Amino acid sequence: MPATAGGTQASARQPKRRSRLFLSSTSLLYAVLIAIAVIYIAPFLISIATSFKSDAEAASDPLALVPSTWTTAAYGKLFLNSDFPTWFTNSVVVTVFVTAGRVFLNSLAGYALARLDFKGRNVIFAALVAVMAVPGVVLLIPKFLVINQMGIYDSYAGMIIPLLMDAAGVFIMKNFFESIPASVEEQARVDGAGTFRVFWSIVLPMAAPALVTLVILSFQGSWNELSHFIISTQSPELTTLTKGVASLASGQLSQGTQYPLKLAAAALMTIPVAVVFFVFQKRIMNSSAGAVKE
Repeated sequence: MPATAGGTQASARQPKRRSRLFLSSTSLLYAVLIAIAVIYIAPFLISIATSFKSDAEAASDPLALVPSTWTTAAYGKLFLNSDFPTWFTNSVVVTVFVTAGRVFLNSLAGYALARLDFKGRNVIFAALVAVMAVPGVVLLIPKFLVINQMGIYDSYAGMIIPLLMDAAGVFIMKNFFESIPASVEEQARVDGAGTFRVFWSIVLPMAAPALVTLVILSFQGSWNELSHFIISTQSPELTTLTKGVASLASGQLSQGTQYPLKLAAAALMTIPVAVVFFVFQKRIMNSSAGAVKE
């Protein structure tokens, strides 16, 4: 009888030990995640706080998260004493056209590679994957030569047209279209719909999650693009935000450290990308809406 009671007590202790072990491991995991989050978020918070500091305070106490004296002088200088509004306008124009063009053209190319049976399709897809493996900096000089020969150097066309196609976007759309059952398109073809009609009216609405993903990636990529704009333009009136902020960071437009001015420009530059991401984040690559199981 005592042995049975001892065994019962031992078995009762095991769930408690497991519960404590689980609680300890979970607490340790959350502590590590919080530490990693702080490491990533702290520089961004410091940059925001520094943009509201004076030049003297930013130089004497750069890591303070709360300015001793709040001031918007850096933002005033940015809008009144620099070409920031022009930079912002150029970035908006280029980003809107590039995003719309990439979503449409990448969707068309992805659908063609996923659904149309034509000679050389596998070769084209292999070349597409190969292009994704090439570092972008390797293509800068050939890209400049092509833009110059086409006569679109230092123009909006030279800034936008080379960015309208993206190998990664075609790859994403192709894989998503292949996940949609082909039977969804059969009824439309029976009713006499052509290939583009099926693509536009049937398949494309079902690819909303992939389209949202492509919109976010295209918007972020074109908004943050720098190297392409360096080799495609030289006129100050065509300067984008990335080129303008880079010139601020290198000290070309101001003297001294000017930390608040530079970080104010960087903070304003992040707002559109953050807004687009938070608006569409719940619809990123969920599932094909209304797909029919085969």
